[in-house]
Amino acid sequence: MNKFKIVPLSKDYAQRIRQTRKDDFGHQVIEQVATGSGPCRVSLKPFNKGVDRRLLLTHSSFEVDNPFNQPGPIFINAEEVEEYKDIYRFPPEIKANKKSFPLSLIVYSKDQMMVFTTLVGDRDVDEMIPEIFDAHPEVEYLHARNSEACCYICMIERA
Repeated sequence: MNKFKIVPLSKDYAQRIRQTRKDDFGHQVIEQVATGSGPCRVSLKPFNKGVDRRLLLTHSSFEVDNPFNQPGPIFINAEEVEEYKDIYRFPPEIKANKKSFPLSLIVYSKDQMMVFTTLVGDRDVDEMIPEIFDAHPEVEYLHARNSEACCYICMIERA
């Protein structure tokens, strides 16, 4: 039984950003050749450094502004890509590269209040997520973030 699902940014959202070249904060989007691994927040795949073109924008993963709203920089592919499809498991390319993608899980209640945060470290994120949901019925969803850069990677919801 699937206990969680990964929620990438949608193709529709990314297409709007590509067309308008503005993010939801009115900032001009910056296009550049990838200098880091990313990942793309739509496909949840790492960028090929020096090859892929990516868009840098400000993003907030919250529906309602609140004290825990953490808008920040993210990247999406400059070209259209498919949304991450294997939604019942954490993206394997991110999970496997703990050096480029050190992970933190930020845990939130239904009213978007932070419950707690935890570093993934050497643990298996695919095991941690259902453990969090099982032990904390008040938890509605989690955010995966890069624990060094603090940038948002994806949302994780109960399945």
